[in-house]
Amino acid sequence: MSDSRTRILDAAEELFAETGYDGTSTARIAEVAAVPKGLVFHYFPQKMDVLVTLVDERTAIEDAYAPDSEAADPAGALRRVAARLPLRASPRMRRILFREADTHRSVRDRLGGLNRELVSLARRALEAALPGARGDTARLEIAAATFATILLYHENLYHLTGDRIDPDAVADLLSRALS
Repeated sequence: MSDSRTRILDAAEELFAETGYDGTSTARIAEVAAVPKGLVFHYFPQKMDVLVTLVDERTAIEDAYAPDSEAADPAGALRRVAARLPLRASPRMRRILFREADTHRSVRDRLGGLNRELVSLARRALEAALPGARGDTARLEIAAATFATILLYHENLYHLTGDRIDPDAVADLLSRALS
């Protein structure tokens, strides 16, 4: 990926998180990225392409799944799922996802897909760490969905209320509940 393209996406992430998609012009993106405005359109023919690319590329979950390393450690397995989530390192991307999901279908679809990916990863990690619990699919699914919800929504809770929920503490809690 070119340095200019990365700077454009970095600028868009900063500005969309701060002022929203609708409140951000391509001229402002170019200014913050320190590139000519025409270069923004070279990489992204429409402003919507900037948003879609930003969301798709910066919310991709690394799926380097290694169940053998998670044996008998469900909390550790969930922590490794959390470590794969790029949003954990980017509260701005969370803000963008939740703000823009209301008005942009592509963002809403990505948020739904991200939730499904996280639930699936968490469920697979728990199944590998707790082989005896595989028959209890309902509890595993609830635990996986709970963990995915915490991973996705805890930054929004903090942004709105100042309250923090530690995903590692939730991993420990769910692990004890399932063991």
